[in-house]
Amino acid sequence: MKSRFIVIAVCSLLFASCGKKETKTFKAPELAVQEVQLSSIHLSNSYPASIRGKQDVEIRPQVAGFITKVCVDEGAAVRKGQTLFMIDPTQYEAAFRSAKAAVANADAAVKSQEIIFKNKQELNKKAIISDYELAIAENTLASTKAQLAAAQAQLASARQNLDFTSVKSPSDGMVNTIPYRLGSLVSASIQTPLTVVSDITEMHIYSSLSEKELLELIRRNGGSQKEAIAAYPAVKLELSDGSIYTYEGKIETISGAIDQSTGAATVRASFPNPEQILRSGGMGNLIIPYDMDGVILVPQSATVEIQDKKFVYILQSDNTVKYTEIAISNLENGKFYLVTEGLKAGDKIVMEGVQNLKDGQAIQPISMEQKEANYQQALQDQRDGNIATAFN
Repeated sequence: MKSRFIVIAVCSLLFASCGKKETKTFKAPELAVQEVQLSSIHLSNSYPASIRGKQDVEIRPQVAGFITKVCVDEGAAVRKGQTLFMIDPTQYEAAFRSAKAAVANADAAVKSQEIIFKNKQELNKKAIISDYELAIAENTLASTKAQLAAAQAQLASARQNLDFTSVKSPSDGMVNTIPYRLGSLVSASIQTPLTVVSDITEMHIYSSLSEKELLELIRRNGGSQKEAIAAYPAVKLELSDGSIYTYEGKIETISGAIDQSTGAATVRASFPNPEQILRSGGMGNLIIPYDMDGVILVPQSATVEIQDKKFVYILQSDNTVKYTEIAISNLENGKFYLVTEGLKAGDKIVMEGVQNLKDGQAIQPISMEQKEANYQQALQDQRDGNIATAFN
């Protein structure tokens, strides 16, 4: 009887305990929020670029013949008018001498005919010869003068061809590779030039901007292409080893058409090259700066990315958050996004824990200053041994 009483008592306690509901109150997370404000920023963007000399001149022979002398070496600095190659002049010297003799012969013929013509004139005045004979003498003189002019033209051409056997540099610059050597047969029709002389005292850096980037650049700097080029700040060049070139450059031209195959326009910047560090044919990255005022910047850590779209959580008046898509510029510095749509000055956005938030969720908003103060207090509690509050 006693044992039955104990069993009934235990069962009563179990039923009583099952009847009690355990209640838990949900505490909204405490998260830092910050008000969006207009600010200024200095950004830059990097674009792949090719490096070329101010002037790259292909050196080609204008006469045919065997190379008898290579007067320079690859990589040599040359001056305008300096001889680079010598072509065998033998046949051109002979042609020059022949043309010179032809001129002398034609000149003598003209002088003889002038004497004859003057004599005919005197005879005609005395009515010894007819006007017809005088006209024939005059025409003969004109013909010999024409022959002299033709001979002189042949002499000029022969002299020019002889001069062409000495291949000279048309400008100051650096000699590139020389594929032809002593004894090579060359002519004006060769496919590969004798060499290329590059004027590298000033370098042209070519890069491409998308149509959208080009429009942004022009609108941000005057509204017209001419004004944008004149007002644009100095640009920099990142070399292939990752270092930044010592001297700054200036954007000089923007191509007048968009390449339909790439959707981009070509930009040319000019850089000084006094130490001749830059060489034609090199590669690098053109760094274009963008100084902007009155823009909205959002820390990248405060955004959520889904399918290449960016979202932030905007705090509402009832302390819930609204999941909001934003549009951003392609310009960024690795820390902030430049917002073009979706936010306005005065909006408050959640700055932390955004990966775990949901649309419409309630939070306890605190300022960034309060967050930092809480963090410093937690560190102090850890140092003081207040474990209960250090990780609260």
